[in-house]
Amino acid sequence: MRLSLKYLILSVALMSVILTLISSIYSGYRVSKHSLIESTLATNQAYADKLANSTETYLTMTLQILKTSAERLSPLILESGNEDVLAGEADRLKKQTDTFNSVLIVNKEAEILATSPQTLGLKGKKFASVGGKEALEKRDAFISQPYISLTGRLVIFISQPIFDEKGRYLGLVGGTIYLKEENILQTVLGEHFYKDGSYVYVVDQSGRIIYHPDPKRVNEVIDDNKVIQELMAGFSGAMEVTNSQDKVMLAGYATIPTAKWGVVSQKEKKSAVEPSVSMTNEMIGKTLPFLLVVLILLFLISKQIALPLQKLAHYTESSTENSQEEKINKVQTWYYEASQLKKALNYSLNFFQDRVNFFIHQSTTDPLTKVWNRRTMDEYMKKWTEQETPYAMIILDIDKFKRVNDTYGHATGDEVLKFLAYEMKAVSREQDRCCRFGGEEFVILLPGTDAAGAYRVAERLRKKMESAVSPCGEIVTISSGVAAFPEHALHPAELLELADQSLYEAKRSGRNRTIVQGKQSE
Repeated sequence: MRLSLKYLILSVALMSVILTLISSIYSGYRVSKHSLIESTLATNQAYADKLANSTETYLTMTLQILKTSAERLSPLILESGNEDVLAGEADRLKKQTDTFNSVLIVNKEAEILATSPQTLGLKGKKFASVGGKEALEKRDAFISQPYISLTGRLVIFISQPIFDEKGRYLGLVGGTIYLKEENILQTVLGEHFYKDGSYVYVVDQSGRIIYHPDPKRVNEVIDDNKVIQELMAGFSGAMEVTNSQDKVMLAGYATIPTAKWGVVSQKEKKSAVEPSVSMTNEMIGKTLPFLLVVLILLFLISKQIALPLQKLAHYTESSTENSQEEKINKVQTWYYEASQLKKALNYSLNFFQDRVNFFIHQSTTDPLTKVWNRRTMDEYMKKWTEQETPYAMIILDIDKFKRVNDTYGHATGDEVLKFLAYEMKAVSREQDRCCRFGGEEFVILLPGTDAAGAYRVAERLRKKMESAVSPCGEIVTISSGVAAFPEHALHPAELLELADQSLYEAKRSGRNRTIVQGKQSE
């Protein structure tokens, strides 16, 4: 049985529309999925970098505290009758910082002179553990690999040598971190900031896990993971990787130079791209009514639209690759039904194009503050650097923002972030780019502006903030760091690092101020 022209036209047209819709939905899904993966990788890398920097700073401060203690112990360690003084210094050192689960003072003959807590029962014994021997032999600042201590615990030992005024080696003072008990790593690394299924773990230079949200994984060696191999080679970055449990993860990673450790922040890929599936389901749900309308229209007018319909079907099929709106509008639909079908097709195609554009916008914009996100910021910096366009960067964050969240709640904290984003846009030009860097940190990129110009913008914003009442009911202030290309750096990463250093200097020197790279604000 041969098909009539009416049903043949209907079948061809319907197939074209369905293929167009499927292609549009699939394209939207692919765009959204790719953007989510890139955004998750960038977020995890930034978070790993931040944790690595924080841990590096914490370890450096810890070694400095131990060094100060070693200088105090130098005139005491050789004299007899100082047991109470040594015990007091061990107790003082343990109470001064939350870093250590226990503290030991050991002479050069490996005899333990004092401990805190004293209930360890190690005083007078030989410091014969693997880490203890290595620390005594090294005679320098030391962070051990994990080992089993004299008390049978899995620990890391951090120490500083003790020398007398003539440079003679007298022993060491150090502290242990109990890896399988409550320790400082849980405080520093703790729960992932974004609370979106991401988590953090830390490995030493041999690939051994020294911190993991699952305590059972601590002391496990992972050396066949590409991320761990990159960390063991001293590299930082982000990549998609299959972990030891055969799950595909989106991981950002960074090194901690002082300890030769590596921080990994990762999220399961399946969880990261789940919003793309929701988007696709939403698009399908909104597609069906339009598809039904098109089908009814095609059935009613199929006898009169043979040639125009062929053209419309042809242009519709290729609309997923190129915009065919202009060509569709040129089709001579000299009858009412064909004209209505053309309008319906244009409406449907424009709808899906708008949805794709919407999700592209979502992937480049911070959903809370509506400013650009980190991914978009990196793209502008890369573009302007490659084009040798001079630009300046202001990196800023809210002073003591944690207190705002703790006092008024995260919902109010979000309103404060949106308030800051609004004020940033108010002091910026149309060509400037306001971006959210992460957490309470923001960036303003100013093309065609030098460091002096950026400083004036940063100060204008800072003064507005310190004179306005924020949504939490009180004034919140900001600190800013400024650097410019090519004035201070020729590479985006270096420029970002210099601006971040200036921000740190602004924080360190009292907050509520702007620091230009190499200069202090007045």
